[in-house]
Amino acid sequence: MKKTVYLLTLAFLLTGLSLKAHEGMWIPMLLKQNFAAMQKMGLKLTPEQIYSINHGSIKDAVAGLSNSPNPQGFFCTSEIVSDKGLLFTNHHCGYDAIQKHSTVDHDYLKDGFWAMSQSEELPNKGLTASVLVRMADVTDSIVPFLSDTLSEAQRLEKANKIIVRLKKENSDKGKYNVVIKPFFAGNKYYMLVYIVYKDVRLVGAPPSSIGKFGGDTDNWMWPRHTGDFSIFRIYTAPDGSPATYSKNNIPLKPKYHLPISLKGVKKDSFTMVWGFPGRTTRYMTAPELEFRMEYYYPPLITAFGKKLEIWKEHMDKNPKVKIQYSSNYAMIANSWKYFVGQKRGVKIHNVIAEKKAFDKRFEKWVNENPVRKEKYGEVLPDIRKAIKADSKSVEPLIYASITGVSGAQIIGMAQKFSGLKGMLQQYKKAKGKAEKERKYKLVKRTADALIKNLTKFYKDYNMPTDKDVFAAMTKMYYQKVPDSLHPEYLDKLVKKYHDNFNQIANYVYDKSVFSTEAKAKAFLEHPDLKKLDKDPALILANEYMAKLMSVSGGLKKEGDLMAKAKRLFMEGIMQMEPNKQFYPNANSTLRYSYGKVEGYYPRDAVHYLDQTHLYGVMQKHAQYPNNPEFIVPKKLRELYITKNYGQYGQNGFMDVDFLSTNDITGGNSGSPVINGNGELIGLAFDGNWEAMSSDIQYLPKLQRTIIVDIRYVLFIIDKYAGDHRLINELTLHKRKPVLVN
Repeated sequence: MKKTVYLLTLAFLLTGLSLKAHEGMWIPMLLKQNFAAMQKMGLKLTPEQIYSINHGSIKDAVAGLSNSPNPQGFFCTSEIVSDKGLLFTNHHCGYDAIQKHSTVDHDYLKDGFWAMSQSEELPNKGLTASVLVRMADVTDSIVPFLSDTLSEAQRLEKANKIIVRLKKENSDKGKYNVVIKPFFAGNKYYMLVYIVYKDVRLVGAPPSSIGKFGGDTDNWMWPRHTGDFSIFRIYTAPDGSPATYSKNNIPLKPKYHLPISLKGVKKDSFTMVWGFPGRTTRYMTAPELEFRMEYYYPPLITAFGKKLEIWKEHMDKNPKVKIQYSSNYAMIANSWKYFVGQKRGVKIHNVIAEKKAFDKRFEKWVNENPVRKEKYGEVLPDIRKAIKADSKSVEPLIYASITGVSGAQIIGMAQKFSGLKGMLQQYKKAKGKAEKERKYKLVKRTADALIKNLTKFYKDYNMPTDKDVFAAMTKMYYQKVPDSLHPEYLDKLVKKYHDNFNQIANYVYDKSVFSTEAKAKAFLEHPDLKKLDKDPALILANEYMAKLMSVSGGLKKEGDLMAKAKRLFMEGIMQMEPNKQFYPNANSTLRYSYGKVEGYYPRDAVHYLDQTHLYGVMQKHAQYPNNPEFIVPKKLRELYITKNYGQYGQNGFMDVDFLSTNDITGGNSGSPVINGNGELIGLAFDGNWEAMSSDIQYLPKLQRTIIVDIRYVLFIIDKYAGDHRLINELTLHKRKPVLVN
């Protein structure tokens, strides 16, 4: 989140520029440091109503979504909006869960899903929602014990020992998930104590023609017309404690839930965003940024782009394949466009030049004092040294990872059988009947466990699709990765089939036991070491991994050098600017930002307004009538024609999305956007194309958060889906709202 109207007169140097209004993703326990600025912009609440560890407050209505029972970070944010544990988040955050429940006969991605009763709400194995209980600064319990004489590896080991102890002391015998992370490159440590709910059920989702309207074309773009939302519910044991799925579980009775405003927004309206931003690198040096742009992003863009191309070709031809690959496609497509956009943004906005200017200023400050020179004099030279070393190996490392180990699904499946192969080898070497029997039981137990997971894996696997991916990824590996890192078996196959990678793919999928679920199951019913020893997919998987480890091992020394240099750089710049209010880089911990509703000027003579409307949906459909990304459901067209907007429209218009100046990043998807009265007014779901470099440098004139208007969400639930029971659960405010305590 982005904040900092406070101290606008101070020079907050991140990249050689002053800290601009609304910049920053701020730690909630330090809320009061920016409170005056927020009040000036329109906040009507007290600090206790926003963040309290003793009473219900806004922070108790914000939940991080994860697929782990003890998450260290979160893929999205959600918010509790009823006294029955109802959660709102983005459609793309719920996309994987929606996809997993979809079949050709019940395609919830295409048609949407609406539970008309609690009994129809669908469980999602592994999905969790975490709510922050409290946060504490534990720097003094860790940093004083980390001597400067320690290497970075020793420093990390020492810190981890202390962290393990602190986690145990604060978990209340396992009741809470305690997360302790370094902030400011390890110069500070904060502890976050969460309660983790493990029964999170799918309640509702619009069809993708609403929830993903505009698809990849509109992704990261404005104007936007996307109803990017989905609905879940937290369930607990009857006593209110977190519990895994059970028919006896009951809806959560939350400590607090967000009321919802039906008044809408207007230009300059105050906006506050709470959520779990994933990662920013605002304090990156120029050499690091040059390295990322020149060596890191190009192979990612090339490899991901090719995989997406093949997936899309198969998805467009087969409805079943489209369902199977939709979640992975959406995830990688989003990342691919992000990488492309960030490279573009860094170049257009001259970010590298500004980073160089800041680095030069830091070096000047260091050299002005012998004590500073002694401590910080080697910081930037060490960063340059580490970067130079990494530059030689990172590109082949990325290609080896994405096109080899993570290339085709068959390789990933084969890797899961490495443990079974080891047990079969032990069984073969076993002496005596008793030892043979004991080893065989272990083999059988492992094989049975693998059989149980086969259906889950192959549900989202299509052999012809994966075979084409394999051929393309293998070819790219062979061409892009140095000969010294080629698996011996790969070179043999290339020689045997005369560089014909389609023929190599045919051979591998014909001979491997992993190419179909039936073949894998038949093998596991009668495990055979000889078959695994000869299986081409497993041979490649093992050799790919061995080569990858040989490359990554060479990066450790430079990694230690870089870690120390970055820690000292962060410490140094904070000393260089002692009166500044520094916010830490995002690291998937709870943060807030504040801003206002505002449009922007993307380029000369062009002005984007801050709101879009339903008629814009119809305009895009008319502009792209044959593009499946801009399909408009028949019922939505009817509601538009009749202007049947109910209490959610205003003056004959139905608002869809709006913009704010809040500072967010990945992980903030689904974050509640809250007005000055503490009411929910929208769900954050995207950033804008012109500010794609914002994770590195905040751009006050261009950076915007794209938000789905909460009234459009309610309109779709009520008028489109007819799920009135959900509307009746919500606390809706029309006039003179009062914060619910």
